[in-house]
Amino acid sequence: MQSQKRFTPTFSCEFFPPKTDQGKEKLNATRDALARIQPAYFSVTYGAGGSTQQGTYETIHGLLKAGYDAAPHLSCIGASREQIGELLEGYRAIGVRRIVALRGDMPSGMRDAGDLHYANELVAFIREYTGDHFQIEVAAYPEFHPQARSAAADLEHFRRKVVAGANAAITQYFYNADAYFRFIDDCERMQLDLPVIPGIMPITNFAQLARFSDACGAEIPRWLRLRLESYGDDLESIRAYGLEVVTDLCRRLLEAGAPGLHFYTMNQAGPTLALCDALGIGG
Repeated sequence: MQSQKRFTPTFSCEFFPPKTDQGKEKLNATRDALARIQPAYFSVTYGAGGSTQQGTYETIHGLLKAGYDAAPHLSCIGASREQIGELLEGYRAIGVRRIVALRGDMPSGMRDAGDLHYANELVAFIREYTGDHFQIEVAAYPEFHPQARSAAADLEHFRRKVVAGANAAITQYFYNADAYFRFIDDCERMQLDLPVIPGIMPITNFAQLARFSDACGAEIPRWLRLRLESYGDDLESIRAYGLEVVTDLCRRLLEAGAPGLHFYTMNQAGPTLALCDALGIGG
């Protein structure tokens, strides 16, 4: 892997829209606690078929009003160009300058896939509709998308997103650093010159992590899975070992020149802050 050190390392954190007043209060506390690591921005997820559209907007608005940079996730599946245009106008009006552009998942029971079927089409539409107003982040899959026909096809999908106008990419989480390094080598081979920021998932609950990983196609290496399984219901040991493993992963990525880290927080500050403390991020 060639070094990406020409990029200034940045750190960012991902939230999901809370559904209750208690959840909103917790997220506000989490947000303020994570401010210690000086994240470049907080991103907020967007449910299948836009199912959390209003919650995403409200959460983004709240982050901006509190003085934080914020990036909404925006998916195109199930939406018309007109609907996406209205969302972009709404976000531009409240001061959003960054979008995480995704294809998204078709929710159960929905038959109309919408006007745009792939993330590269969404990126192209955002550029056509808003020019260079938004910094556009897209998804990258070092272990390849679970629905990809082949490794080559998945890399071609990624290339199309970059050519369409993406500024940077955030990866699906992974625990095998070599998968990321090889992905960067593939990008360089395709002459794709953009920051590819590793997505980092802290390990706090193995059963939950296994469910997420099975659903999204992220691999838990056999050595890691067996070690975590051996702790059974001992959450303290799972968290301690998980912190050790993920800290080592992050350190290896940063030392090799990764342009930053994007933390999947699950709306909790503690696991991400523990990682950052171990890495010396944020003081």
